[in-house]
Amino acid sequence: MHFMFTVRRLTTGGRWILIAVVLCLSVGDARAHPVAQGGMVVTISRSQVTARLTVTLEEVLVADAYGPNSSRAKSPDEAVQRHGAYLLKHLRLSADGRPLEGEQLQSVSPDMAVRKDRFVYEFIYRLSAPASEFRFEEDVLNEFEFAPGNRWEASYIVEIAEEGHPVREGLLLTSRQPLKFQFDKAVAEDKQAPRLDRWQVFRDYCRHGMLHILSGYDHLLFITALVLAVRSLWELVKVVTAFTAAHSITLALSAFDLLRLPSRVVEPIIAASIIFVALQNAFWPEQTRGWTRLAVAFFFGLFHGLGFAGGLLEAMQGMTTNSLALAILGFSAGVELGHQVVVIPTFCALKLVRGWRSETWQGERRTRLLSRWGSVAISIAGATYLVAALRAW
Repeated sequence: MHFMFTVRRLTTGGRWILIAVVLCLSVGDARAHPVAQGGMVVTISRSQVTARLTVTLEEVLVADAYGPNSSRAKSPDEAVQRHGAYLLKHLRLSADGRPLEGEQLQSVSPDMAVRKDRFVYEFIYRLSAPASEFRFEEDVLNEFEFAPGNRWEASYIVEIAEEGHPVREGLLLTSRQPLKFQFDKAVAEDKQAPRLDRWQVFRDYCRHGMLHILSGYDHLLFITALVLAVRSLWELVKVVTAFTAAHSITLALSAFDLLRLPSRVVEPIIAASIIFVALQNAFWPEQTRGWTRLAVAFFFGLFHGLGFAGGLLEAMQGMTTNSLALAILGFSAGVELGHQVVVIPTFCALKLVRGWRSETWQGERRTRLLSRWGSVAISIAGATYLVAALRAW
C-alpha cells in the first residue's frame, strides 16, 4: 500500500504525535524501491532473435493488480498466463532502426516456472533480412504509480548469445536505459570464454545504483538524518566513510552469496535505523559526536547494504565472477554518487544556516532547531516505514 505525508507547518509536539499515529495506522506496504528485477537471455541468428525472460511473481501481480479492473485476473495462475501478452506490448526490439514484430512462442506452463515466484516467457522476432545493430527498449510496469512521482519499473540482467560467438553477459536493460548491441557476422575463434564489455557493464550498473538510491526513500532518510547532526566537513567525511564501508561489505558478501538475510528481517531493521538516528539527533544531540555516531553509522550501514542488494542479486545468479564483481563495483559507485547528491547540498545548506545572523535568531540556534525538527519529521517517516515493514510479516 502506498503512503505519503505532508506537513505544512511545525507547531507543537502533540501535533507531531497525532500525525505519526495517523500515518502509522494508514500504511501497509514496506517496499521503498518499486523495482521488479528479472533476467533475459537474447539469442541472435541471421534469421531471428529470441528473447527468454525470467520474471518475478511480483512483476506479474503488479501488472495485473494495477491494470484495468475489468480485465483483472481471477487467480494468480491466470495472471501468470496472461503476463506474456503484457510483456510483448512493453518490450520493443528494432533491427537497424526498423521495429520488429514479436510473438510469444508458448504460454508459460508449470514446467517453465524456475520456482514458485519466478516464471519464464519466450518471444521470437523474425528478421526479413540480416541485421547488424539491435536495440531493446522496455517500459514494463511504468504506467503504474507506486507513490506520487515514483512509478513502478522492471529491470533485467541480460545475456546475449550470438551465433558463432561466445556469450556476452552482465548487460542491463531498464526503462531509462535501452540496450544497444552489434551483431558480429564473423565467426569467433574462441567460442567458450564469455565476452565482457567492462566499461559498458560498469557504466550501466553505476547508473542503476544511483537511480536506486535516488528513488529509495529509506536510504535517503537515513543518510539525511546522519548529515543533520554533522557540524564540520571532517565529521561529515568520517560518518559517510563509516556508512560506505559498512554497506559495501555486506553488499559484496551478498553478491557472492556469503551472507543473505530475508527482506522481512532487513526492512524493519532499516526502518528502525532511521528512527534511532533521527531521535538521537532530536533528543540526545551529545551522542551524535565522535565514535558513538560512527559506530551507529557502521552498524546500521551493514543492514542497508543488504537492502541495496534486494532482488538485484537474484537476477545476477549465473554471471561469471569477473562480470559479477564489475557489476557490484559499478553499482556500489552509483550508490555513492546517489548519496553525494543528497549529502553535499544538505551539508552546504546547514552551513549557510549556521552562518546566517539576524537580530532575533542566532545561526547556531537555527541550526539546532532545523536539526531537531528535521529529525522529528524523519523519525515519523521511519515509524511509518517500520509499521509497514512489520505488517508485511
